[in-house]
Amino acid sequence: MSLAGSRPHRDLPTRGRPRSEAVERAIIEGVMKLIEEGVPLADLSIERIARTAGVGKATIYRRWDNKEDLFVDVLRAAEPEGPELPGTSLREDLVVLLESLRQRGVATRSSAILRNVYAQIKSSPKIWAAYHSTVVAPRRRLGLEVLRRGQENGELRGDVDIELMNDIFVGPLLVRSMLRPDAELEEGLAEQVVDTVLEGLRPVSSR
Repeated sequence: MSLAGSRPHRDLPTRGRPRSEAVERAIIEGVMKLIEEGVPLADLSIERIARTAGVGKATIYRRWDNKEDLFVDVLRAAEPEGPELPGTSLREDLVVLLESLRQRGVATRSSAILRNVYAQIKSSPKIWAAYHSTVVAPRRRLGLEVLRRGQENGELRGDVDIELMNDIFVGPLLVRSMLRPDAELEEGLAEQVVDTVLEGLRPVSSR
C-alpha cells in the first residue's frame, strides 16, 4: 500500500523544501546499517528507518512512495562498480571477476543484502527484479563477454556452452555465500575455481 497516498511520483518535483542528497544518503545508509545488523527487510519499518537515519517519517514519505521503492534504491546504492578487467587473458579476467564476487561475499554488508534479497524473492518480486537488473544481469553479461572473447581467441573450446560455463564458474562462490555459510571464502578461491574449470575447457592443442 502506498505510504504517501495520492502524492506525486517521487521523480516529480514536490512542494516544500528541495530534496537534499545528503538526507537521502542518510536514509539509505540507515537501511544498509539495519540490514548489516541482521534485520530482515520484512521487519524494517519506516519508524525504525527514520530513527536510525536521524530524520522524521515525513522526510522519508516525501521521497519514496513505499518501502519497496526505498529498498530498490538501497540495492542500487549498495552495488559497487564492476571490476576493471586486465584483458590480458581469459584466465586473468575470470579470476578478477570471481575475486570481485568473493569479496562481496566476504563483506558483511553486501552478503547481508544478498541474503535478504533472496529471502524476498517470492514475497516481493519488485525487489528481486531490481536486484536482478542492477546486480545479476550486468555481471552475467560481463562474464559471458569474457568467455565469448576466450572462444574467439582460442583460449576456450569453441563447442563450449558459455551460458552454462558462466554458471559453473560463479556457482561455487554463490553456494558458499548462500547455502554453506559455514564454508570459508578464503583467499585464492577465485584462482582455484578458475584453474580447475579451465583445465577441462581448453582446446586440446593447448593442453
